[in-house]
Amino acid sequence: MFEAEQRAYVRACQARSGKVLGHVGTVNAARDMELLRTALGDDKLNYFGISYGTWLGGVYAHQFPRSTGRIVLDGAVDTKISTRDLNLQQAAGFERALRSYAEACAKRGATDCPPSKGDKSAEAIISDIRAFLEGLDAKPIRTSQGRPLSQTLGVSGVATALYSKQLWPVLSQGLTMAYEGDGTVLLSLADAQNGRREDGTYTNLNAANTAIKCDDTTERYTVSDVEAALPRFRRASAVFGPLLAWNLMQCTGWPFPGDDEAKEVSAPGSAPIVVLGNTGDPATPYAWAPALARELGNARLVTLHGEGHGSYDTGDPCVVKAVDDFLLQGKVPADGTRCP
Repeated sequence: MFEAEQRAYVRACQARSGKVLGHVGTVNAARDMELLRTALGDDKLNYFGISYGTWLGGVYAHQFPRSTGRIVLDGAVDTKISTRDLNLQQAAGFERALRSYAEACAKRGATDCPPSKGDKSAEAIISDIRAFLEGLDAKPIRTSQGRPLSQTLGVSGVATALYSKQLWPVLSQGLTMAYEGDGTVLLSLADAQNGRREDGTYTNLNAANTAIKCDDTTERYTVSDVEAALPRFRRASAVFGPLLAWNLMQCTGWPFPGDDEAKEVSAPGSAPIVVLGNTGDPATPYAWAPALARELGNARLVTLHGEGHGSYDTGDPCVVKAVDDFLLQGKVPADGTRCP
């Protein structure tokens, strides 16, 4: 079933975008950025990239180090590790974020937490979430949209709420409703993550992500590869591990072989680049930030001890000042700067 759906997806991509599918990787995107810079007559490229945007910024700096201006890379990606390790570390990152949510929830008390069958400890909250999501596999629940909340959508909805600490109260509301049989809030969170519009159509968010990813790697995983990896993914996260393990097959059957050129981001001769890492980031785990800074070779690492994906959008005054001073005034932060 899964393999058949994957083959159908790939066929549809090829039918609609076959002429460009092999040309949308990060290396070509970086070249396009350089063309835009020269067309605008700018001496240097000033750039703020978050998440995948840090990979794009790193590739640009590698290809055009003399053209780099003030570049900030927030929510860094480690370009050197395999897709399996990327997904595995993401699973662990989301598990850590879920625990942070549960610990904060347990401290606040019953009024701000989803109901628990046992005590109100963080462990009990996580256990209840895990049991609920596992139950959706056999018995999806209703929503006001008329579409049931399946296990995959439920896991996606929980993960979406972990991207920002501001969404934690929404997650509590969504779980409270879901435990009572209404999956509307969790489905809305999953839809936002998947780029689903109100009319039932989708943005090209996931399709573009797939095309870029598959152009940027030669890795192609099989069902056997996933099944062999599943125990490690489950140990990393019983909640998020299986979904991220099966996501390894994102490029299976892709009509182009891809290449690994985009993994190279060393940028000798570039202007100083600022890399931001958030210790509580679920989607781009913190370890990727110092890894990218090392690979760039001329980077300044700024660390936020916080929660959520990325650092600047948390509004932390220390991070905002460091970034604004750099982008607006050219003041380069000290390497190893730490923000509370």
